Amino acid sequence: MSSNVISLIPSRTQVVSRSKMLLWPLLGICFFLMFWHLAAKQVETSLGALPGPVQTFTQFTNLIDEHLQEREKEHAFIEKQHKRNEAKLAKDPNAEVKIRPYTGKPTFFDQIGTSLVTVAAGFMLASVIAIPLGIVLGLNQGMYQAFNPIIQLLKPVSPLAWLPIVTMVVSATYVSDDPLFAKSFVNSLFTVALCSLWPTLINTAVGVTSVDKDLLNVSKVLRLSWWAHIRTIVLPSAIPMIFTGLRLSLGIAWMVLIAAEMLAQNPGLGKFVWDEFQNGSSASLGRIMVAVFVIGFIGLLLDRGMLKLQKRLSWNKQQELR
Repeated sequence: MSSNVISLIPSRTQVVSRSKMLLWPLLGICFFLMFWHLAAKQVETSLGALPGPVQTFTQFTNLIDEHLQEREKEHAFIEKQHKRNEAKLAKDPNAEVKIRPYTGKPTFFDQIGTSLVTVAAGFMLASVIAIPLGIVLGLNQGMYQAFNPIIQLLKPVSPLAWLPIVTMVVSATYVSDDPLFAKSFVNSLFTVALCSLWPTLINTAVGVTSVDKDLLNVSKVLRLSWWAHIRTIVLPSAIPMIFTGLRLSLGIAWMVLIAAEMLAQNPGLGKFVWDEFQNGSSASLGRIMVAVFVIGFIGLLLDRGMLKLQKRLSWNKQQELR
């Protein structure tokens, strides 16, 4: 057996190490599920006992079935129109035909899509504002000291406080007979942006102010232009802090979104939770539990995705999983 083949065979130490990496998370999950199963039976609500893992999984499968049924209805609705239009064109080739969009009730998975679009739009808006402003504040200590009290004052404001203000401003300014976006979407978008821009803004400013003095001296010696200085000196040094701020902002954006959708009635996961709470059926608690775990799982995926993007774009190749 050649040395190359031998090197491909994992050693006993590697096998044990990988087994432990897999075993401990599995044990943690099993312990959590067992605790949840036993504790749920002890909690009685006005709608019955708190749903355990089995009841929650059952409601998840029900939501999948409802989604598939709704897609079948949509397909049948569109197919019916196509057949009717074909018959109409067969009688009169010049007849005007059109396909009306399906307007059925959005399913749980449709609402997940709406929430993802909303949080992406709000996060992008926050990033577009926070990163350039953070760079400017980091380069100018006077401006940073002037704006820092305002940042610290607005940073902890709850989305529940921002949303009424945003709603009134949007209602007064976003007036159109045929709006491009629904007002509920715009309200949620701006609320998410207002609440999530601060970590990126602060971390960007701190990253810029932390640029090594020797690099700043090199920039002065080479007489780099302002843009060249930003591109070659500031950003490579500040990018790890910027991405740390972006990860924090994305996590906050996702949390804020659910509360914003509840109040703004944007048809996303927040509205799904609120509607189920208002519905008060025997299945509502299980559906809300499904939404809780889906919200957490999506938040985890968003954070991991941002970390992968950081490792691809960051000049700091020593960045490790945290």
